Amino acid sequence: MYNIAFYFLLYIIYSMIGWLLEVVWTFITDKKLVNRGFLIGPYCPIYGTGCILMILLLQKYSNDILVLFIMSMFICSILEYATSYFMEKIFKARWWDYSNRKFNINGRICLETLIPFGILGCVLIYALNPFFSKLIKAIPSCMLIIISGIMFIAFLIDNIVSFKVISKIKVSSQKLIEDNTEEITKKVREYISKYSKSGKRLMQSFPNIKILKERFKVKRKDNMDK
Repeated sequence: MYNIAFYFLLYIIYSMIGWLLEVVWTFITDKKLVNRGFLIGPYCPIYGTGCILMILLLQKYSNDILVLFIMSMFICSILEYATSYFMEKIFKARWWDYSNRKFNINGRICLETLIPFGILGCVLIYALNPFFSKLIKAIPSCMLIIISGIMFIAFLIDNIVSFKVISKIKVSSQKLIEDNTEEITKKVREYISKYSKSGKRLMQSFPNIKILKERFKVKRKDNMDK
């Protein structure tokens, strides 16, 4: 139980750091503050997952920085590709797209992001993880389990609510009649921005969201407008 609580707390910490990196990067590129992330809370699970995987799998390579760098890129590339693929299959939407960048694979991953992942992997193993692990180990076992339990409940609720909101994308897209990505995207944005505050935040977080093309049966125009 202690180990589960320990790694879950690390997972949340790294997810929050990932969220912060996304916010800072968006601010630098778009000159505005945006609450980035798939979830409502201030965390990006893909970063937490990637960090935990690297901690568990790459500690043995800590004596060879070049191998550590390459393996970090390898793990993160697989994770990013898999995340993009399965989110696309589940929600019929693509949340990021690198198709306009050089050296990309199906628009899901690209060289520009892999190199920073390699650098972050080295920073994680050599600096961040030793620091945060030491802090967490200083927390009494019972207190650590309680804190992790509370955070897990909050995280689970966030996932349930966010999943419900994101699912509206698929539902709304199925009501459309045009086989046109831009038109579908426009309609989905209109729908989700009216649905809830969570939906508005989602559209701000992913302003370039791409809804996949689907073929829909032609319905009467008044049904589409409902």
